[in-house]
Amino acid sequence: MKSRSKKFLLTTISFVIFQFFNTLQIFAQTTTDPFIYGDALPDAPELAQRGEYKIGVRTLDFVNKNQVDVLKSKGGIDPLYDRPLKVEIWYPANLPAGVKDLVTYDQVMGSSNDPKRPLIPFTFMGRALRDATPKTIDGTFPLIIVSHGYLGSRLLLTYLTENLASKGYIVVAIDHTESTFKDAAGFPSTLLNRSKDILFILNQIADLGKANSPNFLSGVVDTDNTALIGYSMGGYGVLNVAGAGYSEQILKTFGSLSGGSKAIDVRIGTHPDYKSTIDSRIKAVVAFAPWGMERGVWDAESLKGLKIPTFFVAGSQDDVSGYEKGIKAIYNGTINANRYMLTYMNARHNVAPNPPPAESLKPGLHIDEYYRYAEPSWNERRINNINQHFVTAFLGIHLKKKDFGKYLDLKENSNEKTWMGFKPRSSTGLELLHAEAMK
Repeated sequence: MKSRSKKFLLTTISFVIFQFFNTLQIFAQTTTDPFIYGDALPDAPELAQRGEYKIGVRTLDFVNKNQVDVLKSKGGIDPLYDRPLKVEIWYPANLPAGVKDLVTYDQVMGSSNDPKRPLIPFTFMGRALRDATPKTIDGTFPLIIVSHGYLGSRLLLTYLTENLASKGYIVVAIDHTESTFKDAAGFPSTLLNRSKDILFILNQIADLGKANSPNFLSGVVDTDNTALIGYSMGGYGVLNVAGAGYSEQILKTFGSLSGGSKAIDVRIGTHPDYKSTIDSRIKAVVAFAPWGMERGVWDAESLKGLKIPTFFVAGSQDDVSGYEKGIKAIYNGTINANRYMLTYMNARHNVAPNPPPAESLKPGLHIDEYYRYAEPSWNERRINNINQHFVTAFLGIHLKKKDFGKYLDLKENSNEKTWMGFKPRSSTGLELLHAEAMK
């Protein structure tokens, strides 16, 4: 009996040890899986989860011919040039069996016009398949155009662009020439070209989506159902495209920076040609930390031109775009739009980008390489999940007619009661304002 008991005990101990090490191995495998930008944290709100579609990604190049080369303007004379624009497109796709939806994005940090911040190449992973076949059996998908900050790139918000594509959107992010890390140039180019680039790309995508087009977007994209997303200078641009024509004040600022050029006149709200550029295909706007209000880019009258639903996102301590006299002033002034404003309390300007890349953590780098992405009071991955949740709700309502109103009908102060769609006790440090358009 004793030998049997001893044998049983040894067998049991061996089994327990085996299970323990097996559990350790499983745990090691799961915990070493890389976190990819946009993955849901344990406390991610409900709509942050990726959607039903696997997605593909492609890069396209366009040229907008005969544009004003404002960086060479002199004495009020504006030379012309052919303006190149590179875009990244994410879309619902068919993936071959057994193929993982993983992609490597090439990016740089630094600034091409700042010798103290040399360009540093780096890569990061995404959840998409390069050049995958688009999904066609589900009809057309609404279009979303994304405009980055200054400086930035088309890959600055991949946590959001991939997430939205997985929910049945065609998402197109622009590299704004002379405004990216790689080709940073004078600020007048950004002031002039943001809205013009967006409108040009909208028309290009519409052409590629036509039924007789040989492009992969043919019959897939619904440009009559378009939303715009902009961050910082991208916010400056998308608001102008959507109806908030610039004020007369910008003429002085632009002229003094550009050798007397008046090329921006056509984007002024009072210009006779401006209203003809307001495009009825655009149904909603998301503006992250839009720049310009503190510099007189808009005034009370020019903001009245924005009439489509708009979702603003801000940090209460934004020291780039400003908060009370900046983003919040835009929100308060767009009285003809049904609008929301989500505020991250104590956040500064970086309420939109991907988390800081690992390369930005290396010692000896300029602090701005890290603070191009990071928020001092918030975890950027947490911000990403919250943005995914609210942008999904807002665009789902206006582009897909989804019943997501409950996710926006909330108490203003998130500390008072856990917001709908958030895990218990997780909706802290946020504010959501809402104002209907004036009748």
